[in-house]
Amino acid sequence: MAKVSMQAEFPVSPDELWKLIGKFNALPDWHPAIQSSALEDNGRIRRLRLFGGGEIVERLEQIEDGDRLYRYSILSGPLPVANYTATLRVRDDGKGRSLVEWSSEFDPKGAVEVDAVNTVKDVYTAGFESLRKMFGL
Repeated sequence: MAKVSMQAEFPVSPDELWKLIGKFNALPDWHPAIQSSALEDNGRIRRLRLFGGGEIVERLEQIEDGDRLYRYSILSGPLPVANYTATLRVRDDGKGRSLVEWSSEFDPKGAVEVDAVNTVKDVYTAGFESLRKMFGL
């Protein structure tokens, strides 16, 4: 099983950042690859429409607003992964700033492990870069 774990720091409070990224349906608000998100199954499933075409279907596995985290799995999509589960979490760095952690475990599908890992890292990096731009960094 492959693993990816990345983090980035932002000079805003964890609560402020969680308000932006903590909703399961919020990816279009901050990730540049996501055109739209539609919730199904009482908010447990999201259909992400990608810019340039394609769709990723994900299931919310857990959400903890108090801990500022949610876990989700990918049910279908174009990424070279299977059995993908991930956690997105916002932590307080102890200085009033936010530390965003995005981590996942998955089996490569249709690609060698290094390529699947790099694809997932690219997704996370794009999200972090977009957040940096949103906060003027």
